[in-house]
Amino acid sequence: MPSTRARRRQRSTRLVTAAALVVIAAVVVLGAILSASMPVVSVAAVLAVVLGAAAVRITHSELVLTRREAAADRARQAQGYRALAEARSAEHREFAGAMQARVGAAEKAVTQLETAVIASQSRAADAMRKMNAEARRADLAEAESGRLAVALEQSEEGAAETIVRVIELEDENLLLHTENDVLKSELHASSWPQLREA
Repeated sequence: MPSTRARRRQRSTRLVTAAALVVIAAVVVLGAILSASMPVVSVAAVLAVVLGAAAVRITHSELVLTRREAAADRARQAQGYRALAEARSAEHREFAGAMQARVGAAEKAVTQLETAVIASQSRAADAMRKMNAEARRADLAEAESGRLAVALEQSEEGAAETIVRVIELEDENLLLHTENDVLKSELHASSWPQLREA
């Protein structure tokens, strides 16, 4: 800030000097005209031209310097904005990478749960087939009905546990699908303002 004040003071001094030169030239010319002497008017005219040229030169150099300072200031601002834009771009890339990693992890978990659900459903189907086979054997063999009744009971318990597990896995699968959708919508929402700015 002190350099700006000194610069303003110097600028004011230069412009006052240029204005004073023009005023002096006007006073000299006016005095020469009032004297009505041709040599005095000629000298006054030359002096007025020289003083006017000096005033123009001082004003021109001040204008050029002001323009250079303004251009340098704009360049500094542009560099600052570029650095800010680069930082924001890096933050966005980092955020997008983190969101993609989370979505990838959620999709992997969904795939694993789907595989587990399919395996559980297969085991449930196998258990149901075994239960039906045991029931038919019980009808065919009355002598072994006691033993087959116990086996049937055990098969039913296994099937019930499997069905409960299938239901639990389906609930977990639904929860992971929901989380995956939320993460995708967050990723989409964070990418949307960048697309609008571009």
